[in-house]
Amino acid sequence: MTSSESAGSGLARLDARMWGKEHGLPRPYPVVCHLIDTAAVFGALWDVLLSESVRARVGDCLGLPAVEARAMVCFWAGLHDLGKISPPFQAQVPEAFRAVRAEPRYGSAPGAEGERGLRHEMATHWALAGLLAEAGYGEHRIMRLGVSHQVAQMLGGHHGCFGRVLQPREAAAAGVYQPGLGGAGWAEQRRVHFAELRRVTGAREVPAGGLPAELAVVVAGLVIVADWLASQVDFIGPLLPAVGWQGTAADLDEHWRRACEAAPGAVAAAQLGRAEFGEGAFEEVFPFSPNPLQADLAEQLPKLVESGGAGLVLVTAPTGDGKTEAALHSASVLGRASGARGVFVALPTMATADAMFPRLRQWVEAAVGGSRAMSLLHSMAWLSPVYVGEAAASGGGGTSSDPATALEAGVWLRGRHRGLLAPLGVGTIDQVLSGVLPLPFNVLRLFGLSDKVFVVDEAHAYGPWMHFLLVRLLEWLGAFGTPVVLLSATLTGESASSLVNAYRRGAGFPEACGVQPRYPGWLFVPARTGEVSQPRAVVSERPRQLDVALRRVAWDCASPDGAVAAGGRREALRQELLPVVEQGGCALVCCTTVAEAQQTFRDLQAAFPELAAQAGGLRLLHSRFPADVRARITGECKAAYGKPGREGAAVRPASVLVATQVVEQSLDLDFDLVVSDLAPLAQLLQRAGRGRRHARGPQGRPPWAWPEDRPRLVVLEPVDGDRVTAVPRSWGTVYDPGLLRRTALLLAAEAGEGIEVPDGVQRLVDAVYTADFTVGLDAAAGRELMRMDVVRQAGAMAESQLAALVTICSPEDVGGDLQRLSLREAGVTQELLTTRLGADSGRVVCLYEQPGGVFSLDPGGEVAVPGGRPSRDEVAAVMLRVAPVPGGWLQGTGEAEAPPAGWRDKPLLRELTLVRMRPAGEGVWSGQLGGRVVLLSEVGLERP
Repeated sequence: MTSSESAGSGLARLDARMWGKEHGLPRPYPVVCHLIDTAAVFGALWDVLLSESVRARVGDCLGLPAVEARAMVCFWAGLHDLGKISPPFQAQVPEAFRAVRAEPRYGSAPGAEGERGLRHEMATHWALAGLLAEAGYGEHRIMRLGVSHQVAQMLGGHHGCFGRVLQPREAAAAGVYQPGLGGAGWAEQRRVHFAELRRVTGAREVPAGGLPAELAVVVAGLVIVADWLASQVDFIGPLLPAVGWQGTAADLDEHWRRACEAAPGAVAAAQLGRAEFGEGAFEEVFPFSPNPLQADLAEQLPKLVESGGAGLVLVTAPTGDGKTEAALHSASVLGRASGARGVFVALPTMATADAMFPRLRQWVEAAVGGSRAMSLLHSMAWLSPVYVGEAAASGGGGTSSDPATALEAGVWLRGRHRGLLAPLGVGTIDQVLSGVLPLPFNVLRLFGLSDKVFVVDEAHAYGPWMHFLLVRLLEWLGAFGTPVVLLSATLTGESASSLVNAYRRGAGFPEACGVQPRYPGWLFVPARTGEVSQPRAVVSERPRQLDVALRRVAWDCASPDGAVAAGGRREALRQELLPVVEQGGCALVCCTTVAEAQQTFRDLQAAFPELAAQAGGLRLLHSRFPADVRARITGECKAAYGKPGREGAAVRPASVLVATQVVEQSLDLDFDLVVSDLAPLAQLLQRAGRGRRHARGPQGRPPWAWPEDRPRLVVLEPVDGDRVTAVPRSWGTVYDPGLLRRTALLLAAEAGEGIEVPDGVQRLVDAVYTADFTVGLDAAAGRELMRMDVVRQAGAMAESQLAALVTICSPEDVGGDLQRLSLREAGVTQELLTTRLGADSGRVVCLYEQPGGVFSLDPGGEVAVPGGRPSRDEVAAVMLRVAPVPGGWLQGTGEAEAPPAGWRDKPLLRELTLVRMRPAGEGVWSGQLGGRVVLLSEVGLERP
């Protein structure tokens, strides 16, 4: 027999025929070898990825010194696949199973090998609950409180989801309740493998207690990563035993030695390491002297961190005041103090993430050492020009041939679920908020953040749904002790308090405290004490007087004849833009909906034909262009309206950009004039921040746009015949009507004096939400506004309650049951969990008919539509031409608009809707979508 005497007295001999891996290998790999490999890789990850403080916390909870704690968790990691010693799993390789099933000792209930419902990770959970109890791990009459069950449940979740808490009778007689575990012979082999793994790892002790939820997540995440690394064919190949390998004690000891030697190399090759934060002064890292905000943080934050330890920094300042550099310098301070292994920067959109990636890279090159692999995380990152370069395309390591020092994440880190494991990263906020949703491998996302500095830009930019998710995430980060930097240009005191208190709760300080940010300024909360520092106010180098003109207009935007009526929006726009057309300079016109932006573009073409005729005179930017067209327009906008070069610039030629909300956060643009449809105050202030954003001097702006420190914001307020705010029906639910009315009333009161930036901003941001806002209004107006407020508050409460229903619980509420991190409420779909409420939910690809009836991916007919199963390059070609549309546009679509059969096994392609377009005039294409006509032209996609 291919077995040997077990080191455990009285036990059967280990049967090395039990296999654990076989795909891509010349012969099945013994499961005991994979258990040993995973334990060895876990040990290497423990040494590299976890800070000394985290390792000490784990040891303290287990009641063990550091060395013995390491041995124990390595042992646990190896146990993750013990459930593979079961008939259903072993039967997956019939040839290997045939000899085993013929032996009487491997008897099992009839059909046990066909129990496909008992996945091997579930079998691990069921089997280990009893085995760990036999080994002396603590039990409890309430199973979820027993250490034996906690460890079993944790290891049973290594495929991304945790199983339910077992009943005591189930743990005591697992084989009775799960026939797929097999009979006594199978149980005995699991016991032998358990004992041998415990022996080779040196895990002789038993834990004095279990792990709190946050540390269980850390260990579980590390187990998953260890399993993935140890499962690579390239890792297994050199360790594959010879034919006839017996698995004796000496064999296992030798395999353990070889696996331990190979493990550090596997970790390094995957670019899993720790960044090292430099101690350079601000001006040594950035090519300019710090402004007052940056200087105050650079001087004062190290003192606060030295006395209280790392924690949360909240920075509030206007757009363009250097918050990004302030955050990165703060990350260095916090990272050094906490021993963090890297940084992740979360932003609201893919465009902002793409723009941040090269900026982060420059900072890393100047201020960070050690392991520096960088990832870009959003759904289209693999197509982003800033991420895909020659090194990325070849799977290489950026600027270095050594993966340990490379700046670009290589092939392994670009795999699914792995991006947050990179030491350094940038991505959309959705990527990290998924960690607090009951999605597979959410614990891996939490683990990926647990030992990094987490930076959130535009912390004010999220509605009730995403704000609640961010609050829950901050609770977990507070429990981890993760350093956090929150950046915001327009954050209310109420929102600031909710974010700060969430972090404090997670850190163990449940009592709430009020927070009133200084603007511009910052505050600090150390995780160790939870004590909120006195908010520090700083002087802005860029004080400005924002001149606000509130123009009440009749909403004639959608009138089909294009007539210019007195007192209408068309007339107001022409008047405001006339100085641009006649004297030069650049203006932004920000519209509420895509359809209105398209119509406004056409109106301005008619109003100013000479402007429209000149190159770059009139541009349109919104989300409903094919991706490649939008990218081209965005690039043109950056070149035309971006930051001036060092040599200065003359007055720019007359140019107007018509856009939607995409310009609020996505682009660093600078206009001489900003005109905006009415929007909530926070959004208007964001848009105003694009007005005279960069210093150009008297020679760089037209006479009508001087002085430079008095930018002008024109707000077009739609009103009815009584001159009262009347939200156009075309706006739908984009903005809350009550908030729009509050904003209009507040701006009307402030318009004469203007808005002091930054000194007056925080007061206004808070004032628009005050409960006594109706004081001073006439009775009817007050009652109507109160009615609107009730509707808004009810909607916000509904979103928050839905978020509370679907998110995972706080660390404090896990209560020993890790399934609470995986359990999804009945009826809650994957689509709901992964989609922002109210977001466009449809994606289309236009196919263009060419002569002969052949369709192409481009109007010129040069890019063919992929047939069969598309290659990676063909998938990329399709995705470069995707355009988002409202979900309502897809109603009534059928098989004719469905992707080809060959596309449907490609996750990125299977949900696309095809629109077959035919020429319909000069530069216009026409197609059918859900029975309605769809046009594509220079203004993008539209439904006439």
